Amino acid sequence: MAKGTLYVVSAPSGAGKTSLVKAMLENDSDILVSVSHTTRDMRPGEVDGKDYNFVSMEQFNEMIEASAFLEFAEVFTNKYGTSQQWVEDKLAEGKDVILEIDWQGAQQIRRLMPDCLSIFILPPSREALQERLTNRGQDSDDVIALRMSEAVSEMSHYGEYDYLIINDQFETALKELHGVFLAQRMKIENQQERSRELLKSLLS
Repeated sequence: MAKGTLYVVSAPSGAGKTSLVKAMLENDSDILVSVSHTTRDMRPGEVDGKDYNFVSMEQFNEMIEASAFLEFAEVFTNKYGTSQQWVEDKLAEGKDVILEIDWQGAQQIRRLMPDCLSIFILPPSREALQERLTNRGQDSDDVIALRMSEAVSEMSHYGEYDYLIINDQFETALKELHGVFLAQRMKIENQQERSRELLKSLLS
């Protein structure tokens, strides 16, 4: 079985990262998203264990001490982390795994797993980003203002990534995102592993 590929997907809040990833998962059963641990409060409609693994700050810090995280970071006074064991198990099963993390987490992942592929998603303009954050109706004006100020810093790191996608037209951005995954699977070393018996029969 060909080993799966680890993907790091980052974007400023409101760029549409979560919507793009969710749409791609609906049409590709070989892609999984890592469910992060977080200390932030659960939002309306979220499910523990599905959207995030919600834990206390004390529990999170204990997991850090136990070296349970592949990466972790503090964002907006809350902590987020990725279970290393879960990621390694799924890759070994041949699944592609997506880590939806910020640029700080991405830097940690690249050091530990240099074979990962990274994708950054940008909005088409600052105005579009502001509008998307406002239309979500999840945050106060003060929080939106904070997210906008942080977005500029986050977007400045796009050059550290392997792929850049501009989420202007959703369907176009979705095709571009999925195209990265499909192209990786077609690489010769992955196809040789996945289609070993076929190649053997064709050349015998």
